[in-house]
Amino acid sequence: MALVENKKIRFDYELMKEFEAGIELIGTEVKSIRQKRGSLAGARVLVRGGEAYLVGASIPPYQPGNAPESYDPERVRRLLLSKKELAELVGANIARGLTLVPISLYNKGRKLKLTFALARGKKKQDKREAIKEREAKISAERAMKRS
Repeated sequence: MALVENKKIRFDYELMKEFEAGIELIGTEVKSIRQKRGSLAGARVLVRGGEAYLVGASIPPYQPGNAPESYDPERVRRLLLSKKELAELVGANIARGLTLVPISLYNKGRKLKLTFALARGKKKQDKREAIKEREAKISAERAMKRS
């Protein structure tokens, strides 16, 4: 069960391959995520210097009154991946038109994990086709329900 999810990701991107990574957080961020607070909208994963980072994700403090003054809800967070996975991401990231996008944050035991995917952005026409398919499916279900 996802605690924080990027719901529009499958509409905006064509997902090629999914990855799972641990995420380096501070205590107040963990508590905040477990309360399902936070946003992955507009976030992405960058691979720099042999490490992967989550950029653009917003995680508010658990208790805003007790948060340190220097706390930044959109700070860059390091992802915990094996060397083999990082090497695969570096090779895939070089391909043109591909990006790494976060899908969801969830519990796996006591740990918090991030699912992200190698994705290609959809064109406007592809999005229109997805909307048409969805509407056709809904109208077919309504017709089945009536009869």
